[in-house]
Amino acid sequence: MELIDELRSIVGHNGVLDAATLSERSAGFMRTDKLQAMLLVRPANTEEVSRVMRSCHRRGIPVVAQGGLTGLVHGADAGPGEVILSLERMRGIGQIDSVQRTAVVQAGVTLQALQEAVEAQDLAFPLDLGARGSATLGGIAATNAGGNRVLRYGMAREMILGLEVVLADGTVVSAMNHLLKNNTGYDLKHWFIGSEGTLGVITRLVLRLRERPKSQDVALVGAPSFEAVTQLLKHMDASLGGKLSAFEVMWPDFYHLVTTPPAKGLPPLSSEHAFYVLIESQGADAVVDTACFADALGAAMDRQWVADAVIAQSQAERHALWALRDDVGQVMNGGAPVVFDISLPLSRMQSYTQQLGQSLRCGIGEHKLWLFGHLGDGNLHVIVQVKPQDYMRLRPRVETLVYQPLAEIGGSVSAEHGIGLEKRPWLSVSRSHTEIELMRRLRAALDPCGMLNAGKLMGREPAAS
Repeated sequence: MELIDELRSIVGHNGVLDAATLSERSAGFMRTDKLQAMLLVRPANTEEVSRVMRSCHRRGIPVVAQGGLTGLVHGADAGPGEVILSLERMRGIGQIDSVQRTAVVQAGVTLQALQEAVEAQDLAFPLDLGARGSATLGGIAATNAGGNRVLRYGMAREMILGLEVVLADGTVVSAMNHLLKNNTGYDLKHWFIGSEGTLGVITRLVLRLRERPKSQDVALVGAPSFEAVTQLLKHMDASLGGKLSAFEVMWPDFYHLVTTPPAKGLPPLSSEHAFYVLIESQGADAVVDTACFADALGAAMDRQWVADAVIAQSQAERHALWALRDDVGQVMNGGAPVVFDISLPLSRMQSYTQQLGQSLRCGIGEHKLWLFGHLGDGNLHVIVQVKPQDYMRLRPRVETLVYQPLAEIGGSVSAEHGIGLEKRPWLSVSRSHTEIELMRRLRAALDPCGMLNAGKLMGREPAAS
């Protein structure tokens, strides 16, 4: 009661939710369980976050920061002995500087809210992903998410100029840099981007904006082979002169899934192709860029890298094509999905997926396998659907079959979703012993008692110094 009273004095009576109230809240996307925690606290600004952290730190109570709960690796899970620090009230969009092309936002702002705010000023925040309506910018930074346009604009890290962070003991680190070039010592923001809330709680961000594109050309094409897909990527990137913004590939089973009932999407192309590629280009001249886009596709068809294509003729058609790629929720129908987010060299992707299909058939028996992803940047989404009653029994075996081969080919167990609890045993596939130990030393320096997001990412908590 003493803790509750103190926290309510900081964030207000309605800013603290007890365990009973939490049990009615969803634990996140694609989950049926509910939140667990001692309390959930909803601060409204950095100062309140700092005071909450000081209060919990003084009592030795672990804290888990939560954003939009769109993560898929249990990276924001809390337990009965922990306090959830939710950023749901921190949704303020501050200054949008159209000359410097920057925006200052609180960490609880959703991606879609920022996109709409800057578009009203003829600017763009180019990072985009399917969960744009609920994913928060603080969570995107904490996992270094990338989404659909990494090929052109890079991961979240490339779009963040500055951060404000609260450490485990309540210390506020305000590194709200607005400059594109600032080469003055350690760039501290990079310690926290991708740290999954284990080093500090991100409360505010300075984000780099771009001029809003005047053209957006989108096509869905059918390709006859994976070799044709890779040649098409090189060809379109070269032909469009840096304007290629997305190159999304769907294997045929996933394409069929999102274009047949109960999915609402209609098939723009026939079901006979070996691969389906969603291609997007963004530029500054609608007439010239559209002609260039069509010419590049025509040249690809002449070289037989494209068997058939449909080019969107309106914004509605562009949305419809993207909706097919984003309709991942269809994997929930008829079974229990085991979801993976990996990356690997393009030169090894076809052999990897073929080997995985064979391994799953031999290793777990009946299942469904869906493959799709941001192939322009080597990010492959793998979803293995099994019977609900077999999920717990088969999951460890499925993880082994998906993750183990990545060690030999220089792949990563996480392209952008993070490690959380789910991938923690597999971190060594992608990071060396020396790298992991250095990460532990950094964590011990900033959070020696292991108070922030305890147990996530590396597992073993740092010893108190």
